[in-house]
Amino acid sequence: MDKDRVVVVIPVYNHESKVAQVVREALKLRLPLFVIDDGSTDSTYDRIKDISSITIIRHSVNRGKGAAIMTGFAAAATSADWVVTMDADGQHHPKDVCNLIRAVPPGERPIIVGQREKMNHRHVPWKSRFGRLFSNFWVRTCGGPNIRDTQSGFRLYPLPEAMHLNVRARRFQFEVEILVRAKWQGIPVLETPVRVTYDAKDERISHYRGFIDFFRNAGTFSRLIFVRLCVLPFIRGK
Repeated sequence: MDKDRVVVVIPVYNHESKVAQVVREALKLRLPLFVIDDGSTDSTYDRIKDISSITIIRHSVNRGKGAAIMTGFAAAATSADWVVTMDADGQHHPKDVCNLIRAVPPGERPIIVGQREKMNHRHVPWKSRFGRLFSNFWVRTCGGPNIRDTQSGFRLYPLPEAMHLNVRARRFQFEVEILVRAKWQGIPVLETPVRVTYDAKDERISHYRGFIDFFRNAGTFSRLIFVRLCVLPFIRGK
């Protein structure tokens, strides 16, 4: 693949304490960088507005991580064939973008998911460990790929393919739905190991909202199972 056709997209929402550091580390990759500010209400924008060599796109209100990623896809599609997404909380190591790129088989256009290593570290919250197992199971049940880290936000997506998978979720659930729909449409989904750093509990930034996001997850998986069982057989039978 042509590294000159790779763009980095960082969706961000209220990450004032981490975003500038993450952006500066990502700039060391010497790749075009888009930061999608998804309606932050803290000083996130002020922390990055004067950093040169980045493009900042702002949502006027919070629309969700998936919506921010889709905005990034649309912005990148004019100049790129691939998009790397990484979170703004500092858990990812931008240097591991090279791992994602190297994992692309010659002549193929898969989604590459960064499988986070050492998820049993004491700073990794139990919600993250449980959430990964829960998500992995239901992604497989929906007919998605059999991978070990369906919740990792550190990924490499092919463009324009990733833009046209008819993903309906626009919040955190976007990242599991796009894997399922990619598998349905024959786009390979592969994994490669990446490092992860979780801050101590009092320093950690998380926008996961307990029961609300649990029920959103359940709703997304229920919808995908229905489509798999009741809609796809009809479409494929035509």
